[in-house]
Amino acid sequence: MNIIDMHCDALLKLWEAGGAISFQTDSTIDTNKERLRKGKVKVQAFALFVDPDLKSSSLFDILLEQVRLFQVEILAKNKDIKHITEWSQLEYLKDGEIGALLTLEGVDAIGNDLTKLSILYQLGVRSVGLTWNYANLAADGAGEQRGAGLTYFGKKVVHFNNEHQLLTDVSHLSERAFWDVLAIAKYPIASHSNTKRLCDHGRNLTDSQIKELLKKGGMIHVVYYPEFVKKNGQATIVDLIKHIEHLCELGGVKQIGLGSDFDGIDRKIPGLAHAGETQNLIKELLKYYSEEEVRGFASENFLRNRPR
Repeated sequence: MNIIDMHCDALLKLWEAGGAISFQTDSTIDTNKERLRKGKVKVQAFALFVDPDLKSSSLFDILLEQVRLFQVEILAKNKDIKHITEWSQLEYLKDGEIGALLTLEGVDAIGNDLTKLSILYQLGVRSVGLTWNYANLAADGAGEQRGAGLTYFGKKVVHFNNEHQLLTDVSHLSERAFWDVLAIAKYPIASHSNTKRLCDHGRNLTDSQIKELLKKGGMIHVVYYPEFVKKNGQATIVDLIKHIEHLCELGGVKQIGLGSDFDGIDRKIPGLAHAGETQNLIKELLKYYSEEEVRGFASENFLRNRPR
């Protein structure tokens, strides 16, 4: 069963290694090509992320270097991996082809300059998360104690996303910023978040947040990081499925997807340690849900709900 995974951090690993590791087969990359194929990942979203603690003047250059690595190491060396720059391309991937989406995790690197966001859009970024865990010039993140919402600049970013059919990712936002985004975003998504009802972590969403996201037509893609699955961090695949079950109870059966966070997490669920094991999740889901519902979770919900 084909998979659309809306979040991984392979580009960060490639950048940290200076391009010295192979995207094709290197075992340090959870979402290497070999594993994507084994796990039947048909579309993988690759996040651009720069630690905001690095020197601010270098952040955008680092993002551009990650884009270069995406172009050279992932696209140029793998002719069967296709860069998705138009949403309609998702429907036309051939057998044996893998779609690759560029996303942005936090706008720290653009400062308050929408021209830089426009450049990233021209380079193929199709989903934008305003923050990582802390505050920047756009909003507060989920780990910022102040808990403020969107700034004037943050609202400009969301309007840019609306105008260009970019997803606005709410996964790392503070709760107040989440509500500010939902008030104006045309294409909201939680690319890698779970339910706070089952695991009370600041990166997860409350029932009221989830209901509003679903009401706005947004997707929520469950994340595999054990800390976001079960309070003690000792999570199983069944524990992850319990989050899907709760999302279904809230009315999200046709708006649930997958967002592994592979290559950005240091702990793994047994049997779900890398992209090559993704079908283990699918097999377990089929014990609880119909094939049609599982196909929805795996990829078809996203295809149905994507920007048009």
